[in-house]
Amino acid sequence: QVQLVESGGGLVQAGGSLRLSCAASGLTFSNYAMGWFRQAPGKEREFVAAISGSGGYIYYRNSKKDRFTISRENGKNTVYLQMNSLKPEDTAVYYCAADRESSWIPRSVVSYDYWGQGTQVTVSS
Repeated sequence: QVQLVESGGGLVQAGGSLRLSCAASGLTFSNYAMGWFRQAPGKEREFVAAISGSGGYIYYRNSKKDRFTISRENGKNTVYLQMNSLKPEDTAVYYCAADRESSWIPRSVVSYDYWGQGTQVTVSS
């Protein structure tokens, strides 16, 4: 029914860039806030970025955006994560998630209703 499919991961050298995509189906995309999370082996799943359904509200791990940029194209049912100046510590499985926005907590794993299977990002030194 509802499906979120991530793509764009892979192996990249430190300092390089990747753009992750998440294509959604089975839902009214513009009604859902979208988030990106990541999880490294032995670590907790952590928040990366989120964007409201309209695109008007954006959240990052810190109050100020650093190396990552989240965006969405509602006409394509797709959310993106542009990652620049990648570091080995960015290595993780990256997941996209969808939230109905009825009680959205942007940085909270438990807020989201649907999750993708994840895409591996590996940054070599």
